[in-house]
Amino acid sequence: MSMIPQYFDDFIHQISSIHLRPEVIMEEVPPPSKLAPHAFAITAEIPSGPIDESDDYLATGRFVLLADPQYKEAWQGEFRAVTFVRAPIDDEMAADPLLNDVGWSWLEDSLDSSEAHAIAMSGTVTRVASKSFGQLAPQPDQSEIEIRGSWTPTDGACLIHHAKAWLALLEMVAGIVPLPDGVTALSRRR
Repeated sequence: MSMIPQYFDDFIHQISSIHLRPEVIMEEVPPPSKLAPHAFAITAEIPSGPIDESDDYLATGRFVLLADPQYKEAWQGEFRAVTFVRAPIDDEMAADPLLNDVGWSWLEDSLDSSEAHAIAMSGTVTRVASKSFGQLAPQPDQSEIEIRGSWTPTDGACLIHHAKAWLALLEMVAGIVPLPDGVTALSRRR
C-alpha cells in the first residue's frame, strides 16, 4: 500500500497550523485539477504597509504540491512542488547582470536552510521592467523579479519543509530579515 495519500494528508494538516510571521498573509486556493490525483495550493503575500491600508506588496507567491502514487518519470518521484514568487525591485537591482543567478541561489538557499531535500530541480528567474507611455506616462517605472521553480521532494514524510522553504524564499525576496529560531516578529498591524 502506498504511503503517498497519508503523506499528502499529513502535509495538509501541517500547513494549516504552520506558524507565519505577522507580515505574511497566506490562504488556500483551488489547486490545478488535471496534473495529479492529489493537489494542494496556497498563495501568500507580504503587504508593503499596514495590511488594511496597502494595495502594494513587498512579495507575493504561490505554492502547489502535487502527488501521484504512480511514479512520474518527469518528476523522478511521486511528489512535485511548484512555486512562484514575485517582488518589486529597484531599477539598479534590475540592471544587475547577476540578478538571475542570485535569484536562483535564493531558491536553493531557502531549500537548504529549511532542510527541504529535493531532486530534479528546474525553473526560471525573470526580471521584468515596465515603462509607461501616453496617458500612463506619469506613472513611475517599475521593475520586478519573478522566481519560478519546481522540484521533487525526496522524503514524503517531510513535505512541510518544502512549503517552509517557499515561505523563506518569499521573505527573502521581500527583503525581510530572517528571524532566529524562537524569536517572534512584532506585528506591523495598527
